[in-house]
Amino acid sequence: MFTGMLNKHTLLDLIHHFVVFEKSKDKTLKKVAAYHQYYAVNKAVSTTRIAAAERGDRRAGVVWHTQGSGKSLSMVFYTGKLVLALDNPTIVVLTDRNDLDDQLYETFTNCQQLLRQEPQQAEDRKHLRRLLSVASGGIVFTTIQKFMPVDEDLIGADLADAQEGNKLREPTVEYIGAEIKALSERKNIVVIADEAHRSQYDFLDGFAKHLRDALPHASFIGFIGTPIESTDRNTQAVFGNYVDIYDIQQAVNDHATVPIFYESRLAKVHFEEDEKVKLDEQFEELTEGEELTNRQQLRAKWTRLEAIVGNPNRIRKIAEDLVYHFEQRNAVLNGKAMIVCMSRRICVELYEAIIKIRPLWHSVEDETGTLKVVMTGSSSDALHMQPHIRNKSRRKAIGERLKNSTDNLKLVIVKDMWLTGFDAPCLHTLYVDKPMRGHSLM
Repeated sequence: MFTGMLNKHTLLDLIHHFVVFEKSKDKTLKKVAAYHQYYAVNKAVSTTRIAAAERGDRRAGVVWHTQGSGKSLSMVFYTGKLVLALDNPTIVVLTDRNDLDDQLYETFTNCQQLLRQEPQQAEDRKHLRRLLSVASGGIVFTTIQKFMPVDEDLIGADLADAQEGNKLREPTVEYIGAEIKALSERKNIVVIADEAHRSQYDFLDGFAKHLRDALPHASFIGFIGTPIESTDRNTQAVFGNYVDIYDIQQAVNDHATVPIFYESRLAKVHFEEDEKVKLDEQFEELTEGEELTNRQQLRAKWTRLEAIVGNPNRIRKIAEDLVYHFEQRNAVLNGKAMIVCMSRRICVELYEAIIKIRPLWHSVEDETGTLKVVMTGSSSDALHMQPHIRNKSRRKAIGERLKNSTDNLKLVIVKDMWLTGFDAPCLHTLYVDKPMRGHSLM
């Protein structure tokens, strides 16, 4: 500690750039960077200065810090120090999901005193253009989907073709042959891509191309919380070399995150003969008489798998096993659990199967009840799904209940990993009943 942290240079640096005060409704928390955050941020600032220089290649690198080790705050520390190091550049914080955009925006907003400015959240491409129209400065939050061009961005294109492509809503056919007007030509823009490996590779006609067209001279750095697969060469090709790695084992050794234990629970599927025939007929109908694109093949495969996983007999067995397992767990380790299902339909039907076994777990009120489904949807969804569709504020309220160890909410059912990026120590078990591998499993 004395040689590593308490030498003059490091201590002053730590006090100046690596302390934040996170304000919430009822309290303020003072947070100081851990060693892995301190070293990673300083290295990232250094690589960014090189990448953003006049002859730099605009690739500032990749920071891989495992989930739960404070990646969001590392991004705050990095932004705060970079604002000074590069003489107030514009920082664009990029995600690929609205919920992640909201979470990061809230974290940064709570740390304004270190950032020296108030972050802004882009509503759409037009608003994004306005936020980037400044000469310097600003911290802008946006999803990568907002970089999709609109008609007013076209230069010298066949507008009729562009409009026809726009109707199709397919990135592969939109604006082909058109020159796209950049949102900003400035060089003093740094893009921080969160979970960079998920949406940054399609330079032919996907989101990555639209992003680079919109910000042709910006510098890019990737922050990821999940391991890049050994076959993946794209992340480093796009963002540059690893700046810093803080992997799962190191985080567990440091007690920064808890160890994860896996238990396989096999749920065999039994189909009646007429159900097998029906499934095969549906699949044949999907694939008959046409050469399927890769996306169509995946969709067909997913649809058939969803029907198998969501078979009523299997859902009933899953519900019985889950109730038994969770109650056995809580007999020795009191806490909460999350259940991840393959589709919204399965979420609702699993809920109905569980409350048949434990009727007292049901409640129509968000403020009461042991079991909840948390999902998005619309008024066009089936009637039995409507009670489980919740807006952002209601989802957040349930999240607060799940964090509270004394609240009687014990289980939530979700389709996606809705609660990524938040700390709930009382949530000790995750039941995964959907195909997952690699970074999606993490």
